[in-house]
Amino acid sequence: MPKLPVVSGQDVVKALSKIGFAHIRTTGSHAILRKEDGKGKKVIPVPLHRELAKGTLLSIMHQAGLTREEFEKVLG
Repeated sequence: MPKLPVVSGQDVVKALSKIGFAHIRTTGSHAILRKEDGKGKKVIPVPLHRELAKGTLLSIMHQAGLTREEFEKVLG
């Protein structure tokens, strides 16, 4: 399995914006993103750090419903 990319919180916000998540507010050092679809709404807090921890990135990907491959496509 390939290693996860090293990304900043801002990179993740931009990537999730491409797939329909809206940045609704910033609280402290976290951007709060929301997406509503037929299944309901998803709210994902993204820490605005220079480098996100691997577990944090995996959690964000899971909450967004993305696989590693899908996430890397959206990032690129």
